[in-house]
Amino acid sequence: MYSSNPLLLIVVIFLNSLLSFSQKSDLKFYEVFSTSKNSKVSCYRIPSIITTDKGTLIAAADERVLSCGDLKLNRDINIVIRTSNDEGKSWSSINRIINYPSGESASDPSMIFDRKMKQIYLFYNYMNLDKDKDSYYLKYITSLDNGLTWSKPIDITDQISKPEWKNDFKFITSGRGFQTQDGILLHCLVNLQKGTHIFGSNDHGKTWYITDTPISPGDESKIVELNDRSWLVNSRVNNKGIRYSHISKDQGKNWTTKPESKLIDPGCNASLIKYDYGNYIKSDLLLFSSINNQSERKEIAIRHSLNGGKTWSDPKLIYAGSAAYSSMTVLNNGDIGLLFEMDNYSKNVFTTFSLHWLMNDL
Repeated sequence: MYSSNPLLLIVVIFLNSLLSFSQKSDLKFYEVFSTSKNSKVSCYRIPSIITTDKGTLIAAADERVLSCGDLKLNRDINIVIRTSNDEGKSWSSINRIINYPSGESASDPSMIFDRKMKQIYLFYNYMNLDKDKDSYYLKYITSLDNGLTWSKPIDITDQISKPEWKNDFKFITSGRGFQTQDGILLHCLVNLQKGTHIFGSNDHGKTWYITDTPISPGDESKIVELNDRSWLVNSRVNNKGIRYSHISKDQGKNWTTKPESKLIDPGCNASLIKYDYGNYIKSDLLLFSSINNQSERKEIAIRHSLNGGKTWSDPKLIYAGSAAYSSMTVLNNGDIGLLFEMDNYSKNVFTTFSLHWLMNDL
């Protein structure tokens, strides 16, 4: 039965149109890592995701067996991956690519895909809790076949750290690093006592170096290169309620730091990527996923910047519930993929959305 009140009828039609739009824009979440599928694992944490030149998605995470504790507190953390060849609709079985004996743990996966060498670098932090507790070792493995097989671990601690840092709380930031226009590999090393430093390789991983000038304030950080070849680092800073950005125009010798009052944050890892696809190749379009809450780890959202991080859009909410670390990648079809921790670290889920969806109806 229809109402005889025309105003009420207009309101009903309007609300129905809103409901229809909401349903069309709903995101689908695919469980990639979940404790519900493995009762022997306490939690899967610390997501990392990249897209290879063949369009394959490589998703990595910590498999924390005995507890959800971090590296220093956990005698059994493995690194696991899953791959997808259909833009994240289906995933391979879990592949445990780093699995040390009990008492030795690996944590905080991050990846770079080398466009020239067609090679995946997967970095992680290692600790032997029985023989060398409190000493963090910095390692990586590589794959030349889309993540099917992996090299033996390569220890680069001596190249990207300093002897006096041996017992400092230092680690390679999880998520992903960056490859510049000139092919240089760049990544972030956090030292909570000495500041964050950028490390990199000019020869596709044959040798590695670390910049001398520390970035501060900065905990877990992400780096991208802008079109003018300046470096932009976006950093987690605990107990501030916001993010901080750092710009270097001389490859890390000097830094200009700016508090990002619009990028609120409770003290949590985030993801920063450059969108190089279609009409935006050679642009400074940046995408940023983070927790849009100053006090709790919930409400994961995406922002974009059309000017290399000078200004940021309002947040586009992805999930309103409990969430934490995230990692983004651009798919071969131009859509954006997001892997993030959901529901009190019980699972890591993957979702996709188009750039049009992200940039419209904010």
